[in-house]
Amino acid sequence: MSQTVRPSSVFDATRTPFHLLTEDGVDLIGEVAAPLGASKGAILCLHPLPTAGGMMDSHLYKKAANRLPAMADITVVRFNTRGTTSDAGTSTGNFDNGKSERFDVEAMLRYCFDTLKLENLWVTGWSFGTDLALQHAKDPRHKGLILLSPPLRTTTDEQLGYWNLDPRPIAALVPEHDDYLQPAAARERFSVIPSVKIIAVDDAKHLWLGEPAVHRVLSEIVSIVTGVVTTLPLEF
Repeated sequence: MSQTVRPSSVFDATRTPFHLLTEDGVDLIGEVAAPLGASKGAILCLHPLPTAGGMMDSHLYKKAANRLPAMADITVVRFNTRGTTSDAGTSTGNFDNGKSERFDVEAMLRYCFDTLKLENLWVTGWSFGTDLALQHAKDPRHKGLILLSPPLRTTTDEQLGYWNLDPRPIAALVPEHDDYLQPAAARERFSVIPSVKIIAVDDAKHLWLGEPAVHRVLSEIVSIVTGVVTTLPLEF
């Protein structure tokens, strides 16, 4: 019997906690939520700013891990960047405003490919995580970037310009009422990379609070990863 998808809904998946050492010796903690059957693709989640409460359990990512393995056969990999705490524990090291976090992103991408053997992996950043994705997610094996509420807080035009030399797709979901970068401003900032697809989301805010916003974001993620336009069901 199907049930209404609620903020607290948790559907079947194989959930595996992990520890991972970075090149500079930081111990990252995280979790893989995988479908019970074959996976159609995967996302590596780069979370919002830890100094403002961002972590692997930030609500969009926790709901992605709770829903997408069962609802869309998508594997969800979450982790805490250095110095970040969630219910799963604390990654060692210290917050470095996106600089030393390069080692975290690179280690996680190696883990996804070399250990988990994931295919069709997309790097998904939210807020601070979008800067990490744009600056550090250059492993040639991932399929592209999905950016949620990109503030472009620390990413320079020169760093954006790198993606003109990289043919992989970038999609940016930009809330109409974002606190930092709204759709018109996002189109101007991202004009450095003409190929970026800006998806303006009406009535949404930076934190994507509320089930309508969550449903839209998760549906867009599934559409991008699978290559099939998808609207997730409201009952499952």
